[in-house]
Amino acid sequence: MRLPVIAAVSALAIAAGAAVIFSDTLFPAAVAQPLAPAPPDAQTTAIVSAADAFLATLDAAQTDAVTYDWGDATQRANWSNLPIDMVARGGLAWGDLTTPQREALTALLATVLSPQGLAMVQAQMAADEVLRTESASGDGPALTFGSDHYYVAFLGTPSAETVWTLQFGGHHLALNATVAGPNVTLAPSLTGGQPLRLTLNGADTWIVEPEVTAVTALLASLTPDQLATAQQDTTPIDIVLGPGEDGTTIDTVGLPASAMNDAQRQALLALIAARAGILNADDHAALMETVQGDMDQTHFAYWGPLDDPANASWRVTGPRIVQEFSGQSMGRHRLTSPARDIYCRKRPSPPLPPRRGRCSVGHPPA
Repeated sequence: MRLPVIAAVSALAIAAGAAVIFSDTLFPAAVAQPLAPAPPDAQTTAIVSAADAFLATLDAAQTDAVTYDWGDATQRANWSNLPIDMVARGGLAWGDLTTPQREALTALLATVLSPQGLAMVQAQMAADEVLRTESASGDGPALTFGSDHYYVAFLGTPSAETVWTLQFGGHHLALNATVAGPNVTLAPSLTGGQPLRLTLNGADTWIVEPEVTAVTALLASLTPDQLATAQQDTTPIDIVLGPGEDGTTIDTVGLPASAMNDAQRQALLALIAARAGILNADDHAALMETVQGDMDQTHFAYWGPLDDPANASWRVTGPRIVQEFSGQSMGRHRLTSPARDIYCRKRPSPPLPPRRGRCSVGHPPA
């Protein structure tokens, strides 16, 4: 089986690349901000309230800079985990916000994400501060790093009645949170880290620890024959989905969950949840319910040494989710791409029909 690409990333010398969702074909610039498919739930109401509170702190020029039309295909695709020297961002930079504005934006992110997700964002921004210091001292690449260079933007006006997207990201981070009535999706989101290990608030922090711990447990649960099916090569690979790969397909390879016992399937679900858990608890629970219903069609594939998962690569593919992890010498880059129609977010739904791998937020599911 070949899955439609939801978004794509490729590793480069410094970092992983970009991801793109919503092609021009599905969402031309003339398309108006679509209506939400259903009334909002309490989580969406809280998100819209937090977005309004953040926007209320901005002056007119800042509001104009942070807000894009829903149909702005250029801004929709304008996110990457490369430094801003290589990919300029749109929106408002963290470094240009006042303390109250930063607090309001943090509150918005805390409403969209889980506590784990917010901590991950803050850890990645702190890691980039380490890079900034190294670069300034001549010990790091001569590029622009630091938490000041993370950007926020909105596609469409935050509302409980219409579909809109919050973008936040910078070096090694790209979050796209699309809100449609009671449904919230992070399809897709790219996370990473450089350095991966740092001291944050006096504590040792390993940004990829949840994924590495979960994949280690999954590998330990598999039999030799299952490991042979899952392991595609002893050499790690880059994340295969890269910028500019709209409409590309990705092969489903590896060990099917249908060949796993109950404990192994739970270990695979824990691996998926290790990254999907950055989403707020309400929408995370709905996503994991959908993923669990698709388990018989979900596969796990692995590249690299079995005894060193932190420096290996793996991929989870299912009817409505693609997750990739690639260990790289200058950081670890993961792409989490929940591949599902967000109209089906909080009720049982069939697998997505072929639609060039895009979340079809402009059309109800067939």
